[in-house]
Amino acid sequence: MSIIQPTQLFEFANFLANEAAQISRKYFRKTLQIDSKENKTPVTIADREIELRLRDLIKQHYPAHGIIGEEFANSAEQAEFCWVLDPIDGTVAFSTGKPTFTTLVALLQNNQPLLSMIDQPISQERFSALRGGKAHLNQQALTTSNVDKLSDVRLNATTPYMFTTPDEQVKFELLRKQVRLTSFGGDAYAFGLLAAGHIDVIMEADLQYYDIAALMPIIEAAGGVISDWQGLPLTRDFNGQCLACANRELQQLVLTLINTK
Repeated sequence: MSIIQPTQLFEFANFLANEAAQISRKYFRKTLQIDSKENKTPVTIADREIELRLRDLIKQHYPAHGIIGEEFANSAEQAEFCWVLDPIDGTVAFSTGKPTFTTLVALLQNNQPLLSMIDQPISQERFSALRGGKAHLNQQALTTSNVDKLSDVRLNATTPYMFTTPDEQVKFELLRKQVRLTSFGGDAYAFGLLAAGHIDVIMEADLQYYDIAALMPIIEAAGGVISDWQGLPLTRDFNGQCLACANRELQQLVLTLINTK
């Protein structure tokens, strides 16, 4: 059996992102039925069609690989190689015509992220990274910002409504009051912007593993740090809380602030 090279898998991930982009562009800003899943989150035909297409391609090319996805049941998720798919991250943005949704494609090797893509098909921006290499936006290498003071921080969260407990709300407010500016929106696209140096800290909650698996290689390869709110690694059983910072010094400042009682 020949050994599959990481670069070969990286090219396949690009192929998956290309296929997803064709489908999302087909449905973008069209009149679509918006359904609600059991967890009250929205889903459209585009979400389902993209994930089914990517699952079919993975099964065709790498039948032994596992798949974790948002819309359909996981398969062989304990396999050495396991793909993590979020067909449209930001379905609310997609459904309201905003070009900030993305398709997320990540590949785990022995439960550790090996490579990933954050793809925005309308602006044709693809953030990507392969473990051990640099993060890129298309062909441009990325580096996070060197901001190291809370008073200079550009903070982002997808929505203030994602902080569903009083403790989460208090901690977000603690940080928000210390930073230079706070913006909302962007979903996973915002994490690509952090990797590119345009955002300094992202604080999120109520996430699933398919929301964050593709973020980790890109943030880390650009020089940033991504963890839970206690500074611990994001594993498949994380509690939904995610903190991404442009550098480790900034991460330590945020962790000290939000965890000081």
